[in-house]
Amino acid sequence: MKISEIGEFGLIERLAAIAAKEHPQSTARKELYIGIGDDTAAWHNTNKLTLSTTDCLVQDVHFRLGQTTWHALGWKALAVNLSDIAAMGGAPECAFVTLGLPPDSEVCHIEELYRGLLDLARRHGVALAGGDISTSATLFINIALTGSAGTTLLKRSNAQAGDLIALTGFTGLAAAGLRLIERGSPPCPEDEPLRQAFWQPNPRLEEGCAILAAGAHAAIDISDGLVADLKHICCASGVSAKINLSDLPLHHVLEKFFGSETLDLALGGGEDYELLFTAKPNVMSCITETLKTPVFVIGTIEERVPGSVKLLHASGAEYKLQTPGWDHFV
Repeated sequence: MKISEIGEFGLIERLAAIAAKEHPQSTARKELYIGIGDDTAAWHNTNKLTLSTTDCLVQDVHFRLGQTTWHALGWKALAVNLSDIAAMGGAPECAFVTLGLPPDSEVCHIEELYRGLLDLARRHGVALAGGDISTSATLFINIALTGSAGTTLLKRSNAQAGDLIALTGFTGLAAAGLRLIERGSPPCPEDEPLRQAFWQPNPRLEEGCAILAAGAHAAIDISDGLVADLKHICCASGVSAKINLSDLPLHHVLEKFFGSETLDLALGGGEDYELLFTAKPNVMSCITETLKTPVFVIGTIEERVPGSVKLLHASGAEYKLQTPGWDHFV
């Protein structure tokens, strides 16, 4: 069945029904007063800080049809927004989904996209509160997401000289997964972690809250690449950074499939959505000891040239990264 056969409102009814059936607790959030079905959503304000973010996935820019499942596409569309909330140390609340759809899109595909989105929403208590649907020559999914935090946040501009720099997990896996997909390499069980990292990242929401509560200073989610995102922190904070390459975690599956390219992928590959954060040594010790997710301390914040990042081998030799990260327009 094509979308053109049931129209915009027919599709909205079907997607709202899926949300009501598969994620009924979405409307049970105490803050939410009006959800899907009226001219706007409405919710009760609290005395917490309110967070808001938005991100989109555009066909042939962020994904290509036929290279993934519709379920994974919906999952990732929400995951990239959840990761922004995680990087601030916040908790997500309400999602608003805007779809741009070619008229010949299959209804069953869009329903499966919503199921992927709802599967991740359920995990993190996110209410699907509304959105919009429009005809479009190119498929796109845009999500606006609200959240909240206490009285403080993890900000890019809070890093301080003497802070340690740490990661919540491995980097480079998503970029490697994309390379395999773009090459048309047939999937195999051994490379599944790489493809999974690209299509179904797990936003570090619990970790972000714990890192903030422990007293970390600054954080960012790795979407553009480890070095590129660390530079964002350094520029915002007016500091520099040093990464000890011997402390950088390199996943064995990444090394197996990409050999000599492993280091560049780990430093420059984006879309891992791990958290990169800074904290004083005593705070970092507390975080590494109590957080269930592996945390890798990889460097230090310094007072050199603001915005600069040095990559050092154990010998002290400096490493030059050829491609430091993702930029939409470069």
